[in-house]
Parts: sequence; C-alpha cells; structure tokens
Amino acid sequence: MAELIRGKEVKAQIEEELKAEVEELRSKGVTPGLKVILVGDDPASHVYVRNKAKACDRLGIKEETTELPEDTPEEKVLDLIDGFNKDPNVHGILVQLPLPKHMNETKVLYAIDPMKDVDGFHPVNVGRLMIGDPDFLPCTPAGIQEMLVRSGNDPAGKHVVVVGRSNIVGKPIANILLQKKDGANATVTICHTGTKNIAEFTREEDIVIAATGWPGTVTGDMVKDGVVVIDVGVNRVDDPTKEKGYRLVGDVKFDEVEPKAKAISPVPGGVGPMTITMLMKNTVRAAKRTLGE
Repeated sequence: MAELIRGKEVKAQIEEELKAEVEELRSKGVTPGLKVILVGDDPASHVYVRNKAKACDRLGIKEETTELPEDTPEEKVLDLIDGFNKDPNVHGILVQLPLPKHMNETKVLYAIDPMKDVDGFHPVNVGRLMIGDPDFLPCTPAGIQEMLVRSGNDPAGKHVVVVGRSNIVGKPIANILLQKKDGANATVTICHTGTKNIAEFTREEDIVIAATGWPGTVTGDMVKDGVVVIDVGVNRVDDPTKEKGYRLVGDVKFDEVEPKAKAISPVPGGVGPMTITMLMKNTVRAAKRTLGE
C-alpha cells in the first residue's frame, strides 16, 4: 500500500516554523502585512480569500481584503495596487483571480511591485526562477516541492515527468526541480497535449506530477512499480450517491495508480492545503527583507 503524502500534515509543519519566524519579526518591530484585492462575486474566490485570512490569523500576519463590486473600473484596482506598492507596512500584495472580463489580468498583475508579488506570477519573478536566482516561488509548485522533500522523496538525481505545461503549475514546477539546488537537481521531462504517447515517458519516471486539469489523465498502466505521484488536479465529477451530487477527483486514477506507487498524494487532501501555506511563507519572506534578512 502506498504512503499517502498529505498536504495537511506538511502544512502543519511549515505553519509551526512560520509562527516562530513571525514572532521573531514582531519582536523586532515588524508585523508581516498582506493586502488582498477581490473583485466580483465568484463563490470559489470568496472561499479561497476567507481561507487566506484564517491562515494569516493563525500565524499572526496582518491581512486586509479589499472587496470591490464586479463593475469596478480597472483604473480603481491599479490605483489600489499603486498605493500598496508605496506602503512600507504592506509586504505582500495579492489580486485574487479570476478578474471580471473587462479587466486586463496581465496589466493588473504586472502592476504589482515584484518585491511584493507573493503569488510569484510577475514576469520578473518568473524570470528569476528561470535563471536559478528565485525570489518568490509560485505557491502551488513550491508546495509540491515541499511535499516531496518532507515526505522523504527528495527529487535530487531522480527523473521527473510533469504532465501539463500551465504557467501556474507545469512550467514553474519543472523549473524549480531542475535547478542545481537542495530539494531539486532532478532530470525533468514535460509532457502535454502535443506529446504523442505520454505513457512512454511516465512509465520510465521515478516521480510523476500530474497537473492537467482533466480527471483520470494518468492511469495505472502509465506508471511503473515504486513510482512517486503528486496529483495536482481537483476536478468535480457527477456522483448521485453524494449529497452534493458530485465528488472531487484528481488528474490521476487513484484506485489504479495507488497499488503500484511507493507514495501518492490524495485528492482531496493532497496538494490543495499547500498553496495558501506557501503564500504565507512568501509573505513572511517579504517582511524579513525589510530587516535585510
């Protein structure tokens, strides 16, 4: 039976470390500060932002969310970001996506000071990751790396296949794991919709990271015995036996892959809890920078 790599357990470890760091910062007169901008009424975004606020409260980070109506002009959001960029008590800025259709997401995200871009999406931070001099790592990929290392599945020297090439997960986790650094130094292959036979690659890998956004992409016949699998996907599938009428599944067919795996992350309860935790870590990192640390 495979070991389950549970994000909740890794999250708890990191939060204990962050609490100590926040206490030390506060003893030096610095309280980490995070500003969140939420535009519109997307239910999932509101839940996510509330969970961010709860995490900040647990850790002693000062968080403030500015909620704006759907029809807010883009210029209003840009003005808010400009003010937060100039405020020395604001260490991290996060604009919750998706934004309303009348706003240019790229323009809004690029307006954030890269030194306060705790989501790690600004092209300056993406570029720094690419050349091996990262500042803020994108949160979900950074969480995946932590899950691997802290579960005893260090990717160093291993062959990793990443299934999916999104800018949010696939590309950055590939870049993180190929760097010549602790917790990385892997040989990385990226597969995607243009790959002719993904199974040819996944059957040879030590670690498979599935981030396609499509349920059941990785099946049991696509992996070898002893593989380590990180399932990033969270997909709703109809299930009339459930009270809500659906259940959550990953991008991996868990029942088929788990018997062959050495270790695997479940869905739900795997990568999901890590994203907010790594956002907190980036915010604390930004605050420490004000002390020259």
